This record gives sequence, structure tokens and C-alpha cells, in this order.
Amino acid sequence: MKKTRLSLFLLLSVILLSCKGNEVKPSEIKGQRIAIDENIEPDPEIDEFVAPFKEHLNKTLDSTLAYNPNDMVKSDGDLNTAIGNLMADLVIEQANPIFKSRTGNEIDMVLLNHGGIRAGLNKGNISTRSAYALMPFENEIVVAELSGEKIKEMLTYLERAKTAHPVSGIQVEMDQNYKVTSAKINGEDIDEDKTYFVATSDYLQQGGDNMSFFKDPIQLYKVDYKLRNAIIDYFKKIDTLRVEKDNRFIRK
Repeated sequence: MKKTRLSLFLLLSVILLSCKGNEVKPSEIKGQRIAIDENIEPDPEIDEFVAPFKEHLNKTLDSTLAYNPNDMVKSDGDLNTAIGNLMADLVIEQANPIFKSRTGNEIDMVLLNHGGIRAGLNKGNISTRSAYALMPFENEIVVAELSGEKIKEMLTYLERAKTAHPVSGIQVEMDQNYKVTSAKINGEDIDEDKTYFVATSDYLQQGGDNMSFFKDPIQLYKVDYKLRNAIIDYFKKIDTLRVEKDNRFIRK
């Protein structure tokens, strides 16, 4: 048995040494960059195969979900906009029942980011395609339990940002220099000894848009609900959008 193993070892060694001595190397390597654009001729067979799926997808995306009586864009306000208010309000509307059923708690407020609103909503019919244009990312809703001290850090962030980041459940007043003069959550002054349940996106909770106050929360809760799906579900259950700018986030 030992002789057999030794013979096999010697045979493999000879083969490996032989192969090493006759190693094949490429003499030349060529590469070519092929652009994928409108100049590529479509393949009729592929087009025929894809056609029914494309038709079904377009019907789904273009089906009317609700009606919007006014054009909405994210640049129509200083510190709050109609479309931003819509985004923040629907997060509480759609996510709070799930969060409450799992934890017994209520979402206190919402903070999203102005840059996350990727399109406006035109006057007229609102479709699933509208929701995809508004939120093309796969961001999910999460709820971060933050201390009152972290909420104060959030307010400092908003002072520096001077931007209409969408909020709900909180009322913030600033002076003309963007310094916070008043801030209330659910109608009450912020208490540093309390904790608050703040709904946001997983992107922001992880520090996106420099929102570092969301990192290392007391507790982080996943809702298992994509922000875009919340938008679509909200559109489905209402007939007409009723939203406008208000006094939730203003300068005086």
C-alpha cells in the first residue's frame, strides 16, 4: 500500500514538472469596448418574446390609482412643500399600523430627505409609474428610537441644512437666520429625558445625507415595507390627493 502511494506521488510530481516546463502563455490580448445604445439592432426573436411581458408591465404601470388636482414639485416652498408633506404624512399613515401591531408603540414623527424626492406629480391621473418616478430607489421604511438629545441634534442638522426636508408629526419654527425658535412633537416640547420613535428610510438611518444622528439608535425597528410600496398603497386607497404646504416647518 505504501509503495502504491509512493509511486502515485512520483507520477504526479513528474506530470506537474512536465506541465510547468511546457506552460502555455498568451502571446496577445485584445479588448474592445462595445457600447450598448440605440445603434444596436434589435433582435426580432427577442422582441417577439418580450412583447407580451412588456405590454402587461406597461398596463400595470400606467393604471390610474388616484387623481391629483394640482401640480406638485419639490421646489415650491422654503422649508416645506406639498409633495414633501405628502411623502412624510403617508409614511405615518401606512407604516404606523404595522409598527403598532408589532411593538404596541406609535410612530411619533417622520423625517425624510429633500433629495430623495426624485420627481414631481403633475395635475391629473396618478399611476404606479408616477410612484416609481417619485421614488425609484429600493429604500425601506425603518423606525429609529431616538433620545431627546438626538432629536436636538436633528434640529441642529436642520438649521445647517436650510432645506425642505419632509417632516410629519413635528412642528419646527425658525427665525430668518434658520435658527430653531420652537420645536414640538405631537404638540409637546421636546423632552431630553424621553425617547421618540422616528420613521425614516434605511438609507438615511445608515447616515445618508449626513444624518449621523440616526446612527446607533436606542433601538431600530424594521417595518419590512418599501417606501415606494407605501406610496403606491396610499394612492390606491384614496380617490383624490388633498395636500398642501402648511406651518409644520417654517421661518418667521
